[in-house]
Amino acid sequence: MEETNFTLINIGYLDLLIGFGLIIVSIGLSRWQNLTLERDLITGAVRTCLQLIAIGYLLKYIFTLDQWFLILITLLVMIIVAAFTVARRQNKQTWELPYLVGFSLTAGSGISVFLATQIILQIKPWYEPHYLIPLAGMVIGNSMNGATLAVERVDSEIKNKRMEIEAYLALGATSQQAAHSCIKAAMRAAMIPTINSMMVVGLVSLPGMMTGQILSGTSPIIAVKYQIIIMYIIAFSVALSSFILSKLRFRRYFTPDHQLIEEAL
Repeated sequence: MEETNFTLINIGYLDLLIGFGLIIVSIGLSRWQNLTLERDLITGAVRTCLQLIAIGYLLKYIFTLDQWFLILITLLVMIIVAAFTVARRQNKQTWELPYLVGFSLTAGSGISVFLATQIILQIKPWYEPHYLIPLAGMVIGNSMNGATLAVERVDSEIKNKRMEIEAYLALGATSQQAAHSCIKAAMRAAMIPTINSMMVVGLVSLPGMMTGQILSGTSPIIAVKYQIIIMYIIAFSVALSSFILSKLRFRRYFTPDHQLIEEAL
């Protein structure tokens, strides 16, 4: 790998404290404008610091041990946290939703990460944590955001198009045919943020992985190639995850006989 003489500056805890001053300014601005975001800002800032420091030490431990089962456990925890996060963000929370989200994220993210690490990058061993965990984290995180939008849109579309759906069913359409426009809208909503990012990447924003590689001294050209692959697999994962989740979620509104369930609405 091509390298430069660039030396990465180490950030100390005093530097983090100085950075926290920016949050204090944001809190002051919120209070001045009566936004009532002070509690959320302070909570988010503290959680960001504690969670990232904790995961930093944990990853250092995992990288040192280099055991495949620890890496799989880490990925499983990511999926579980993402699934319950998506479920908690919904207005209509149902018992099966975390499991549907977990399955969808596992399928979409799992296939995407496999293609990236084993087909494109061909990392060896397959569980190399320096590649697998960061890639999986970015893919799962973006897929989680897509899943959140997909579930919310499926629920709202079916509720808003109730009369239209019942008309389709009365004419002999299946539940899937009647809800097709709802599933389509959900997938579009899930994909739009990713597509927007792809449209402006490199022009408006420099993504985190690319920036991190450049700061570590990696050639910008190499960093760009990695980021291109990341953007492609994220788009694929979000599309696949939202497709599976939308197909699973809409079924709770219909009986096996293709009738709309009034109580579900």
